[in-house]
Amino acid sequence: MASSTARPDTGADRGEHAQDQRPDRDQGVTRRLLDSSAQLSYDPAVEVDWDTPLDKDFHGASPEWSTLYGTAYWREMTEEQRKELTRQEAASVASTGIWFEMILQQMVLRDIYAKDPTGSDFQWALTEIAEECRHSIMFARGAQKLGAPAYRPPRPVLELGRAFKTLAFGEAAYAAILVAEEVLDVMQRDWMRDERVVPFVRTINNIHVVEESRHMKFARDETRKRLAGAGWVRRQLNAFVVAVASYYIVTSMVNRNVYANAGLDRERAIAEARANEHHKAMMRSSCAGLMDFLASVRLLTRPALAFYKRAHLI
Repeated sequence: MASSTARPDTGADRGEHAQDQRPDRDQGVTRRLLDSSAQLSYDPAVEVDWDTPLDKDFHGASPEWSTLYGTAYWREMTEEQRKELTRQEAASVASTGIWFEMILQQMVLRDIYAKDPTGSDFQWALTEIAEECRHSIMFARGAQKLGAPAYRPPRPVLELGRAFKTLAFGEAAYAAILVAEEVLDVMQRDWMRDERVVPFVRTINNIHVVEESRHMKFARDETRKRLAGAGWVRRQLNAFVVAVASYYIVTSMVNRNVYANAGLDRERAIAEARANEHHKAMMRSSCAGLMDFLASVRLLTRPALAFYKRAHLI
């Protein structure tokens, strides 16, 4: 079933970022996104092969994206252990995706609460929420099929997320949404093309990449539009909020319990993952386009940079 979702030329790849920067933003953006969704959306319940038993000869994600890839511990592991680790890590990333998609849905609903329902902005927002609901169910079923437990961020991060979804608005909400989606997008583009990855995960990633390309376009457009004319204080505040949110999103992607669940020495694995320069370099290189965008809207302030560097995004 991995071939059931061929990724089209959606125009949402990195090359379109510059094109999105034109000043004449109006409901034409959301009208086009609605048209795209009508033409190209997927039902994961049908597209993903949920019935075939998990084939443990495959990885759950591209090995190069494992937090232990390139470490001494990785070299000591058997191929079976490596595959189990990538399956647990992929399930953890999916669980983090569910957590943030739930935050995203609540922020978007709050944003459109009193808007004109006949407008394309309102209708696109509901369309995006519908797609995110399908994604969350798809991720949940995927994690379950990978044989993983329910991974959740630490309790303090969960509570910070609760505060963020309640208080964040405008450009802070949409820029944070963009960070989470862009980081997932980069790694999933690799996973969906990698024949070492179990086919149903490749299909899940393909669906998510295709549909999230619309969400990222919307988030970029909303961030630019809401920052137009913003003063220095407002930009400083929002840059800091987005950077803090980004730090906790990225550092929560791989739960520390994945190592024990993969049969590894948890403490040793955590220490080696924390010092893994290969993984840090992967994160930095993959987020170059995202950092360029944040710089273009002047959200890369000195305090914000400190959090992005700490999360190895820059």
